[in-house]
Amino acid sequence: MKFAAAGDAIIGRKIQPDFEGYAEICPHLEWADASFFNLETTLNEPGECCAAQQSGGTYIRTTKDVLPGLRRFGFNMTSFNNNHALDFSYGGLLSTLEALEESDFVHAGVGRNLAEASAPRYLDTAAGRVALIAVNTTFSVDMMAGEQNARVPGRPGINGLRVNKYVNVTEEEFEMVKTLADKTGINVSMLITAKEGYNPGIKEGEAALGDLKFKLSDKCEYVMELNRKDVERVKRAIYEAQLQADYIMVSIHSHQLSGDAKENPSKFLVDFAHECIDAGANAIVGHGPHLLRPMEVYKDSPIFYSLGDFILELYNIELAPSEFYDKVGVENDSTVHDLLRTRSADFTRGLMTDPRMYLNVIPLWETEGTKLKSMRLLPLMGVMGGKKCKEGLPRLCDAERVVSYLGKMSAPYGITLTAAPDGLIDVSWQ
Repeated sequence: MKFAAAGDAIIGRKIQPDFEGYAEICPHLEWADASFFNLETTLNEPGECCAAQQSGGTYIRTTKDVLPGLRRFGFNMTSFNNNHALDFSYGGLLSTLEALEESDFVHAGVGRNLAEASAPRYLDTAAGRVALIAVNTTFSVDMMAGEQNARVPGRPGINGLRVNKYVNVTEEEFEMVKTLADKTGINVSMLITAKEGYNPGIKEGEAALGDLKFKLSDKCEYVMELNRKDVERVKRAIYEAQLQADYIMVSIHSHQLSGDAKENPSKFLVDFAHECIDAGANAIVGHGPHLLRPMEVYKDSPIFYSLGDFILELYNIELAPSEFYDKVGVENDSTVHDLLRTRSADFTRGLMTDPRMYLNVIPLWETEGTKLKSMRLLPLMGVMGGKKCKEGLPRLCDAERVVSYLGKMSAPYGITLTAAPDGLIDVSWQ
């Protein structure tokens, strides 16, 4: 089978039919049997849905009129399981879900309850059947879909992977934390309500400063671990898909990092990707941090820790709720232009000023059965500046630029990238 995948499509307007990028990209996606992208927006009409109190960063919305333009590239699979899925509350989530249900995109990761959000979805092609499972580690707690029981319906939302966070500290540091807690009284209210049965309190061998938990260890480090119940739910979906599909693709939206650079995937993301493949998944497609992250081949299966921003149109929002104005510190009756200008310090900072956020790739891979046979990369760069109707849309770029950037970070994972004469990038792996 043949596959293609793109990263985040942060789209805010319809793509013009004569956009030059179609001619550059469409032939490669038409080659693939299954082509995926992450839809990072909500679909609703102006004034149709109230905004949530919090957003994924920017309140992102557009209308369902953008879907045909995305379909024209050649995509047939998507998910909007990302940190913006609830930007316009449950109304915006459901309107987006309904728009995708009316489209011809296979989609996964969001549903009217947790069972629906976590279920595999299937694309039937002449070459075989492909399952899509979509998960997300970067979200506010209210975005998580709810389980249904015999008497109470589930809650609409996403298929989330919750992240447990705590700090390992030495014995000396542990005692210091307990002293700070005693002196400040920061935990008093929580401990009182714990006695009343409203929270689990502080476990034996742990300390806390409010919501931040500390554990005794031989070294000091910040730890992020995935909720095992959520991981097992994903593995159950992979198991279910093994009966129904010839190939299983897992989409994961994850912003968390390790070290001191956004390009570094978190340790839990690497571990989760491996665990999914060990459980029977055949490809992991990552997105979220708005730039490229390393790629890897593990047990004959590709892992893309982030494919970057396929489309980046954060300046194309036409309206914003009062919460956004308050957060930025702009009067509520100001224009969106003033809102975005203030947040970006006169358009000198932010994602749309950083060339790394425009650089992205579409991997094109072929399998024999479920095993990876060959892979190439289509190097792309979003349009920076210029005409507003094209800004942020993808165009072909110099392959050597991607080889230099993505190749260096992927080398420790056993990946070698080589620019080819036809403008694409050949991928080899150990």
